[in-house]
Formats: sequence, structure tokens, C-alpha cells
Amino acid sequence: MSLAALRRGDLAGARVLRINEDLTEFPDEIFGLADTLEMLDLSGNRLTTLPADLGRLHRLKIFFGSRNRFDILPAALGDCPSLSQIGCRDAGLTHIPGESLPPALRWLTVTDNAIAELPAALGQRPALQKLLLSGNRLRALPETLSAAGNLELLRISANAFDVWPGWVASLPRLAWLAMAGNPYDPPRPPAEHRQIPWSSLSASSVLGEGASGVVHRMLWKAADPAAAQPVAVKLFKGRMTSDGAALDEMAAMLAIGQHPHLTAPLGAVTGHPEGVDGLVMPLLPESWRPLAGPPSFETCSRDVYDPALRLDRAAGLRLALGVAEATSHLHARGLIHGDLYAHNILWDGERGEAVLSDFGAAAFCPSGAKPADLQLVEMRAWGILAAEIADRCTDGFPALQDIATRCQQPDLTTRPLMDAVCADLRSL
Repeated sequence: MSLAALRRGDLAGARVLRINEDLTEFPDEIFGLADTLEMLDLSGNRLTTLPADLGRLHRLKIFFGSRNRFDILPAALGDCPSLSQIGCRDAGLTHIPGESLPPALRWLTVTDNAIAELPAALGQRPALQKLLLSGNRLRALPETLSAAGNLELLRISANAFDVWPGWVASLPRLAWLAMAGNPYDPPRPPAEHRQIPWSSLSASSVLGEGASGVVHRMLWKAADPAAAQPVAVKLFKGRMTSDGAALDEMAAMLAIGQHPHLTAPLGAVTGHPEGVDGLVMPLLPESWRPLAGPPSFETCSRDVYDPALRLDRAAGLRLALGVAEATSHLHARGLIHGDLYAHNILWDGERGEAVLSDFGAAAFCPSGAKPADLQLVEMRAWGILAAEIADRCTDGFPALQDIATRCQQPDLTTRPLMDAVCADLRSL
């Protein structure tokens, strides 16, 4: 898509519009799409504001303005009656006025800005479901947010919180929480881990890439160069992600220890020629794949499964128990995974053998927080996952569904902890 095509009228009737052409002013021609436009992506331009009459885009549902120069989140966004998702990463934001938040707001991403305070109006948006605030200068959350009954995902990593906001754990639907990299983090001793010289790694090919790093397939020549071992090596990009800082992810991974259902590192890379941080991990079989895809714009906080996926009860139980045991292991070490989703589970595609991966949102329990409270938040995430697994069992799985339901109760005090769930699953 291009500005020239828009001006020629080639994009008439478009529902989605993306323009990245170093814009300094909002093109008035966009208003010609007011009766159809649902998603507007103006990321990567040099805009400092939006027109006061932006509300004329009455069908607009999604606005992306990342990597612009806004300073203040434009108040005109709040006048868009259908707008439910705003994404403004690394947009130069220092201030979010309450009037910039549309009444239908469901998903707000303002990662990697310089925001020091949030408006009380944020807690007065009843549809709010996902809130991504990592990489800002926040010292507190507005108390009104404690009434956000639909909030399910919260990212507050890499901010300036001195004190843990304890009421966060009581949010009835909260399931996915990232909170590392704040001053409230407890002091912890350096993790004991093996150091693996970069010179002992060779023959790289890319296996995949995520927000925090690139994973390579390499050969590791350990003590015996003649018996090189295939491994996966994650090289971190070092930049801020929606989950938090890459180095916090690395610190969490080095602390998880070994477990058959976790992608635990074998050691940390040393001596990279460009000073890049990295971890060496066991290489999974090539046939293993994610259990589901990540949430879409429509599903917001729910993963997207292959409609054809069907499991027998044995595979479903093996999946649910493996992830539960992995999570129990993390909880015992004082860690919260923070992103317990099917798209972060790699499995064999048949028997239900699986590992939990992606520790970008993982965190140690903050000073002043009760570990059990944060574990009970994560129990809801596991409960949602278990219900999704039960739904895909060919002959149904009422017993697993019952356990999943107990883990999702709005009252956290009625949810079981993970050790109890593991015991229940082993008895099935």
C-alpha cells in the first residue's frame, strides 16, 4: 500500500490501510475510507499528532502508531467509537491523557516509551483485556485499575516500581503477568551455570526468530570434538520486548534448572565476537511444533488452534500433566512463567510429549509479594490451557475439564495450587 495509491483512489473500500513513508502529517485522504476502514497502521513514520476529527473514522477498530514521535497519546483516539486496540510501541510517549482512551478499549500496547504515570480513566474501560506497559518509567498503577474485571494479560516489566502493587494478584481474570526488571526485584545470587565458549559452536542455521532473539541450530564441540552434539543456540537481541528486557529472560532461564518438560539451557555462551548474550539448549526433534498459534486481533487473549487438531485422552492428559509438572517446578524455584500459553508449548504432535518454552515474561517473586498469590494467578492460565486441551479430545474429557474449571475460579482462594493439580492429574 502507498500514499500515491490512496490519493489515486486505488484503495477505495479498503478495510486495512498501512502506510510507512516517513509521514510528518496525517493524510486527509484517509477520511475517504471512513465507511470501511477497520485497521489503520501508520507505524514507522514521523507523526507528532493526529487530526482532532479522527472520530470520523467511525468503523476503525485497530490503530497502530509505533515508532512515531507523539510525546502525548493523541486525544483524538478517544473519539473513535469502535476503536478497541491501540499499539504505540517506541513512539516517544511521555503522557497518556484519559481522553485518549476510547470507550471500547480492549487492548493497549505502549511498550518501550517514557510514560511515568497512567490516567485513572484506564480503570474505567470495562472491556480492557490486555495491557502492555513494559519498558516505561512507571512507579505505580492507578488504583482504579483494581476494578478492571476483564483484564487477563498485564505486562509491567522494566519499569520503576519500588513497591509491588499487591492488589494486582486479586484481579479475578488475570492469567498472564510479566513483572521482572523493577526495583522491587529481590536480590538473588548469580545463577550457577556452565559457560560454553563461542569457539566450541559451529555450523549455524536459523531455526526461528522471536521478539527477544534468534534461535540457531549449531554443533557443540564439548570435551570431545569428534562427538559434536547438535544444539539450539538462542542469541539475544538485547532490546525491549512487550514481555520485558531480554537480559531478565536470560536470568530466569539460567535459574530454572533441569526438567524434562522445560527447555532448560545447557549453559551460557561466552566470547561471542560481537559481545552478544546467548544460551545453549538441547535440540528438540525436527517434527516437534507449537501446540497452537498466538492470539489474533479477534481472539485478543486466546490462542488460535488448528481446527483439525484432535487428541485422544491419553495424549491430552500427557500434555496437561507435563506442563503442570513443569510449572510446579518453576513455582518451587520462586519463578512465575508469565506466558503459559499453548503457543509456547512445543509437542510431538501425537503422543502428547511436550516442553514449555519461551521465558520472556518469566519473573522471580517480587519483594513484598506472596508467592502463593502469584502462583494462583498462573493457575488460571493453566486452567484455560487445560480446558482448551480437553475441548480437543475426541471423546471428551470431563475429568480434565473439571480440574480446569476449578483453576479458573474468580475467587483466587478457591483455586488449587499446582502441586495439588499434578496429584489430581496423576490419579486420572
